[in-house]
Order: sequence, then structure tokens, then C-alpha cells
Amino acid sequence: QVQLVESGGGLVQAGGSLRLSCVATGIIDSTSAMGWHRQAPGKQRELVASFIIGGGSTKYMYADSVKGRFTVSRNDAKTMVYLQMNSLKPEDTAVYYCHRRVRGQEYWGQGTQVTVSS
Repeated sequence: QVQLVESGGGLVQAGGSLRLSCVATGIIDSTSAMGWHRQAPGKQRELVASFIIGGGSTKYMYADSVKGRFTVSRNDAKTMVYLQMNSLKPEDTAVYYCHRRVRGQEYWGQGTQVTVSS
């Protein structure tokens, strides 16, 4: 069983920055994807930023709306994944979920609220 716990959300003014963290516990070898999604009120959950790991390489994926502003990173042990969010906009307001795929199974954190005021 894999558990994911996020931290770092909060309230910030437009133009500000936040850093989200997610720690994974359990058996996490054979991780093939890890990153962040978000869900705003009344909208579907969407990819924000993610690593896709496979074939000896790592591919980064970013939503067009966050390119150049957000950066996803991880530690070498792949137990932590981070999301550095700069130049935040009110439209970035959402619940942010940590995500991981292990041996084809999808796992999600409980979510952390990010609110950007104008």
C-alpha cells in the first residue's frame, strides 16, 4: 500500500509563490509516474506537472497554463515530489493533489488547498 501526504498549501496574493511537498510511504519501487494534479471548484481534475519514468529516462509534463511558472522536482530516492509555484494567479486557485503510479496502480494524496487572491 502506498500513502501520499501533501503539505505547503495556503493563501497567497497574486504574483506570490508557494512550494508544495508530497511524501510517499510504502512500497514505491517501480514508480512510473509522479507529480501533481489540481481541481478547481466546478471543474475536472487536471494535470499540473508530472514526471513520467520509464525506459531509462524521465519525461517532464506541464500543463500549458503553468509552463514557465511552476517547476516539479523530486529527491533522488523518489520518496518526495515538490511543486514550486511562482507568479501565482487567481486562476491557480484549486485543491492540489499529489499523484503516483506504482506497478500500474494509481495513488492520490488527500489534497492541499491553494488559494490565490487578486
